[in-house]
Amino acid sequence: MRGGHWIGASKALGRLVPATDPYPHVCGRLVAAEDTGSGHPIRLGRRDCAACAHDKHPRARPSTPDTRRSEPMHANDSLRDVALAAAARGWHVFPLRPDDKRPAFPDHPAAACTHTDPRCRAGHTGWEARATTDPDRIRRGWATTAYGVGIACGPSGLVVVDLDVRKPDQTPPTDCPYPAAEDGFDVLVEVCEIAGQQVPDDTYTVTTGRGGTHLYYRHPATGAALRNTAGERGNGLGWLIDTRAHGGYVVAAGSTVAGRPYTVARDAEVAELPGWLAERLTPAPLPPQRPVAVDLPGGRAGAYIDAAISRQLEHLQHAVEGERNHALYVSAVALGQLAAGGALAEDQAAALLEEVALAIGLTRFETLRTIRSGLAAGARRPRTVAA
Repeated sequence: MRGGHWIGASKALGRLVPATDPYPHVCGRLVAAEDTGSGHPIRLGRRDCAACAHDKHPRARPSTPDTRRSEPMHANDSLRDVALAAAARGWHVFPLRPDDKRPAFPDHPAAACTHTDPRCRAGHTGWEARATTDPDRIRRGWATTAYGVGIACGPSGLVVVDLDVRKPDQTPPTDCPYPAAEDGFDVLVEVCEIAGQQVPDDTYTVTTGRGGTHLYYRHPATGAALRNTAGERGNGLGWLIDTRAHGGYVVAAGSTVAGRPYTVARDAEVAELPGWLAERLTPAPLPPQRPVAVDLPGGRAGAYIDAAISRQLEHLQHAVEGERNHALYVSAVALGQLAAGGALAEDQAAALLEEVALAIGLTRFETLRTIRSGLAAGARRPRTVAA
């Protein structure tokens, strides 16, 4: 951050913004002030719209994109350009349902995959594996339909801190240390103060459709792969704060959800995730696992089954980022076929897959869910091995 700190509406000491303010703002947005030496970014409140405590600190004129065109722009053209711009930053994008947060493709969960979708013929392929930076694929994908734009955080090397706005009827969880917080930003300020750190606000920032905030950061180049967090659960940052990393996605600025636009609040370079936050978000190490013992028949049949298991586990071990959950599903289907044919016990197949999946960084929740779906799909096509 460049010399200063954030102040929330509840902590601001300055005057109220006059009605004649030449640069009115949209409540809840982030407005970056010009650097005057003593200046700092301002977070304007939703209710009192408190301004900066430093009267000499000017407010910034909101930047407005030039939307003038010689001919009308179709909605899908605009969203295609949003997707292309995100891909140009190196962010992997995929289509969302129009004016919605949900992925447009695939239109089915892994457990209901019929392999009729062209991308699923070799096994179920989810939104993360479909995300791309290929301009040609993006142009084709948004050629006729105004899909929203999703950004897959893991393949894009992003960690996004999602600061939610408290709903009118929303109550804090039991023993929450921030019961009066109006939004995730208030909680983040407290978390930073307790940690003795400044709020890491100097980064690319998006205002969500409901007035929340997405702070974008680069995923650390070393260390464990960070996963999604929700509220205070596990290694989360706190109430009203979620994070999106590997296995998660965010709605890109320029898209809408329920008619509400996501907009760029600060068009800055994406900052590196501060080390203390990365440490805070790193999941606790898994307890050591005992080796999985597999009962195999002797002779050629046993050797064949052993080779088939090894092949699937090696395939999973070498899966690249963004393809790991898909690789787990494919391997689970293959071992599920063998289990259904009586070649090995299903619980042993599941244990082998879980051990490798957790070792390559998949979360326990998505691992168990994907294994269950893959084994069930494989069981529908049993595969027997001749003795």
